[in-house]
Amino acid sequence: MSLDTDLLVERRRLKRRLSLWRAVAVIAGLAAVAAVVGLASPSASLPGRSHVARLTLQGTITEERRVLEAIERAGRDEGVRALIVAIDSGGGSVAGGEALHTAIRRVAERKPVVAVMAGTGASAAYMAALPAHRILARESTLTGSIGVLLQTMEVSELIARLGIRAEVLVSGPLKNQPGLFHPLSDEGRAALAQVIADIHGQFVARVAAGRRMEEARARELANGRVYTGREAVGLGLIDAIGGEPEARAWLAAERGVPEETPVRDLEVRSAAERLFARGLSTLIRTVVSEWLIVDAPVSVWQPLR
Repeated sequence: MSLDTDLLVERRRLKRRLSLWRAVAVIAGLAAVAAVVGLASPSASLPGRSHVARLTLQGTITEERRVLEAIERAGRDEGVRALIVAIDSGGGSVAGGEALHTAIRRVAERKPVVAVMAGTGASAAYMAALPAHRILARESTLTGSIGVLLQTMEVSELIARLGIRAEVLVSGPLKNQPGLFHPLSDEGRAALAQVIADIHGQFVARVAAGRRMEEARARELANGRVYTGREAVGLGLIDAIGGEPEARAWLAAERGVPEETPVRDLEVRSAAERLFARGLSTLIRTVVSEWLIVDAPVSVWQPLR
């Protein structure tokens, strides 16, 4: 290669190194800031202008500490004008639904809350929607499923055929009910039925309070079946058919939150994690652009003299 070509190659090599070190410096600086922010206030959120927060609940409902903390921060944040709970979930654990119900109810005591259901908003997901001041769904949304389910299995006959014998020592007759290696006893079945009835009663009470209906009526609807959104409107389980645009229109008309107010997804990550992720993204973009993209081809062939 000629001297000019060698200089061009070397210049590109130095440019890549310089860009890489710049990216490293950026991420190191952001990491330092994130550490300071995290030490000063681990749960603090970055300041921002007035907005509507959106909490998205998808998949299986469980008790997630970070989600609950994010909801709590939204309730305290003076910049949050209202909360939209976007739901697309078939349910989950009772404890998870209860935890979300409690957290969202606390926000609803201070700010307008609207729940918007997409394809599904049933069981524990419906429980999470109950504290909202208004619940919307599509006509075809599957909702309801107000009930409690306990599933178990036992394999005593199978292990007996395999010539295996299980020995279990318990402190009382109900300690191992249900158990994997023996059938459910009548006493154990009665005890578990009592637990299910208690939890079901708690669910029914939340429906009655959230939908402002008589508990007897709520219990009639709490037979475990699902309802379409159109059915749910007629039964009083939801308020109207619609999606987020209709939710924004209701917030504007009934709660004075202008429709042009920006919407921000509720951030589960801490401020420190967001700053670190931003720096990491910068580093990755720099590496990709400098090492995988060729500015111009370099010819290694030189004309014969």
